[in-house]
Amino acid sequence: MTLLTNELREKFPQVYATEEVSNGEKVVIAKFFQPWGSWTWYAVEFDGEDQFFGLVDGFELEWGYFSLSELESIRGPGSLGIERDMHFGNPKIKDVPALRGRI
Repeated sequence: MTLLTNELREKFPQVYATEEVSNGEKVVIAKFFQPWGSWTWYAVEFDGEDQFFGLVDGFELEWGYFSLSELESIRGPGSLGIERDMHFGNPKIKDVPALRGRI
């Protein structure tokens, strides 16, 4: 699966562009997930090269930076890779059902 298409790339605000927007109001442009586990990355900004900024739901729920190359390199059982939820839409963080009551 292609994690980041050219069309999707164009939708992202640059890194730091939403710095003044409250965390709950930030818009998720892409949701990446680990199909064999529970890790999920909600990307809200992209530097145009390799770095995303967003909310990571892994061992803890935290805001931070993660890279496209890192997501592409992760392999799980049966060589499964990280996937992008192609039907996720573009909700605000506060409207993501899996995050309600946690942010």
